[in-house]
Amino acid sequence: MSYLDNKFDVIVVGAGHAGCEAAIASARLGAKVLLFSLNLDNIALMPCNPAIGGPAKSTLVREIDALGGVMGEAADATYIQMKVLNSSKGPAVRALRAQSDKKEYMRYMRNILESTDNIWLKQATVTDLIADGDTITGAIDEFGNEYSAGAIILTTGTSLNGKIYIGLKSYNAGRLGEMPAIGLSDSLKKLGFTVKKLKTGTPARVDKRTIDYSKMTIQPGDDKLTFYSFKPDRPVRPQVPCYLTRTNEITHQIIRENLDKSPMYQGLIEGVGPRYCPSIEDKVKRFASNPSHHIFIEPEGMNTYEVYIQGFSTSLPADVQVKMVRSLPGLENAHIIKPAYAVEYDYIPAVQTTHSLMSKRIKGLFFAGQINGTSGYEEAAAQGLVAGVNAVKYLDNTEMITFSRSSSYIGTLIDDLVTKDIQEPYRMLTSRSEYRLLLRQDNADERLTPLGHKIGLIDDVQYSIFKTKQEKIKQEIERLNQAKLSCNDSVNSILAKYNESIDRGVRLSELLKRPNIDYSALKEIDEETRALNLPDDITQEAEILIKYDGYIKRQENQIENTEQLEKYKIPDNFDYGRVKSISSESREKLEKIRPVNLAQASRIGGVKPADISVMMVILGK
Repeated sequence: MSYLDNKFDVIVVGAGHAGCEAAIASARLGAKVLLFSLNLDNIALMPCNPAIGGPAKSTLVREIDALGGVMGEAADATYIQMKVLNSSKGPAVRALRAQSDKKEYMRYMRNILESTDNIWLKQATVTDLIADGDTITGAIDEFGNEYSAGAIILTTGTSLNGKIYIGLKSYNAGRLGEMPAIGLSDSLKKLGFTVKKLKTGTPARVDKRTIDYSKMTIQPGDDKLTFYSFKPDRPVRPQVPCYLTRTNEITHQIIRENLDKSPMYQGLIEGVGPRYCPSIEDKVKRFASNPSHHIFIEPEGMNTYEVYIQGFSTSLPADVQVKMVRSLPGLENAHIIKPAYAVEYDYIPAVQTTHSLMSKRIKGLFFAGQINGTSGYEEAAAQGLVAGVNAVKYLDNTEMITFSRSSSYIGTLIDDLVTKDIQEPYRMLTSRSEYRLLLRQDNADERLTPLGHKIGLIDDVQYSIFKTKQEKIKQEIERLNQAKLSCNDSVNSILAKYNESIDRGVRLSELLKRPNIDYSALKEIDEETRALNLPDDITQEAEILIKYDGYIKRQENQIENTEQLEKYKIPDNFDYGRVKSISSESREKLEKIRPVNLAQASRIGGVKPADISVMMVILGK
C-alpha cells in the first residue's frame, strides 16, 4: 500500500476484542480492512480481569468459535488455568472460564491480524466521520488524513471522551496510561446520534512477591481440561492456581470513613456503573449487613509479578487504596503496582441500530462493543463478529445476518440492546435468556456452525469435523434408546453405589434419565458403552439430550409460540401515530425502537400486551 492509498472497503475504529473480531471477519470475507488503534501495542488488551468466559459469557465464546471467530482459539492458546464453573449444576448454567496470560493473548491476537490478508493496521485517532447524506463514506484522523470506505465499524471501548477518576482527581484517558479518543463523539452528534455516558472501573494490581498466599484458599484449575474452540488438538499447557481471600470489618471501616473522597458519592461521575460488577465501596454500602466479600487473587501471566485483585474495584484515592488492600488477609505487605480507577466514557445507546448492528440513521455505519452500552470482552467480541460480517454483506448488497433469541446468546444480547433501551452497562447473564436450556455452551457448534460455513468463515475441513461429530451423537442416542440392560444381581450391586436399582430389564436411555445416573455410571455398568470409549463431547451431548428431553421439548414449544408473533412483520414506514387504539406510551416506545415484527415489539419495555393484540389485528388486515 502506498502512503496515498487511503481507499478501503471497511474501516474498523478500535482494536479491542470487538475490533479484532470485526477486522478479521471482514478481511476473511474478502474486504480490504483498515484497523485503527490508539496504541498498536495494546491490541486485544484485557484492561480489567485477565480471563475469558464465566457464566453465560462462555456460551458467547463458544458461539463466536462456532461461527468462525477467533476469541475461543486465542483463549485456548494462551490459558494459564482452565476451570468449569457450576459443574455440579444443570447444563444450562455450566460455564468454562479461562485465566489468560494477558500479554500472550495480545501477542496471539496481533499475530492473527498481521497474518490475515487484507488487514492494514494504523496507529491514530479517528476524530471525524464523513457522510454523503445518509450514507457513510469515510473517516478523518487526528492528523487530517482522510480515508474512504463503504462501511465503518466503531468499536471504541471506553476511549470515547474517556476520563479516569482516582479519588477526586481525574485525567483524560480511556484506560490507565492511554490517551482518550477526542472528537468522534462530536462528529456522531452532528450526524444526529444521541450520545450518553456510562462508567466502569477496575481494581488495583499488586506485586505477587509481596503476597502471603498461606493465608488464602487455593483455587486450582481442573485436572480434566475443557476448551473453548471446537477445533481439534487444543494445546495442553501448565496451569497455575488462583487464590481466595475476603474483606473484613477493618476493610469496610476504611471504606466507610473515606466515602467522601469517592468521585461517585461526590457526584463527579455522571455515568451509570455496572449493576453486576459493582465497586467494593458500592458493595459495602449496598450490602451493609454482609460482614465480608470474596476477593480472588488472579495472576496476569506466567512471566510477570503482576496479579489482579478480582472483586476489589474502586475509585477511592491511591493512599486509601493502600490501606484497603493491606487490610485483606495475605495482603498485609502488598505493593500496589497499578492503582484501581473508575473510567467514564461516551456510548451510543444501541436502540439507534438495527439487529444487524448497522445504524438506523447512517447507512454503512456499524457499532460494536462498549460503544453500544455493553461490558465484557465476550459481549464485545460477539458484536464485533456480527458487525464485521454484516459490513461486508452491506457492501455486497446481500441480506445481512441477524440472530434470533432462540438461536443464540448472541441473538439475545443484540435483541436486548436494540430493543430495551439499556441505561447501564449490559452484561450477559444466563437469566437473560428464556431459552437457556437450548442455548448451552456444549451445543453452540450444532446451532451455529452451519451458518458459519454458509457465511464463509468455517472452512470445509472444520465443517467436515463438525458433521462427523453430529453423526456420532445421533448414533449414540439411537444406541442408548435401543440397548437394554438385564436385571441381575451384578447390575444391581453396581447400581447400589448410586442409590439405584432395577427390578426389570431397562433401556440404557431410561436408566440415564435417572438423576443419580450419568454417562460414567453407564460405562461402569454396560460393557458395550465401555468398549466404545467415545470422546467426552459426544457422550456429554448425548446425555444432556436424553436426560433433559422433556424440558428441551417444552422450550421448543415456547419457541414455536414466539415464532407466531414473528410472522407479523411491521413495515419500515409504519405510522404509529395513526393507531389511536393503543396507549400513548406504547406509541412512543414503538416509534423510538421501530421493531421489525410483533415478537420484538412485545419485548419493548412499556409496550402493553393489550396493545400487541391491537397491532396483531391491524397487521393481520
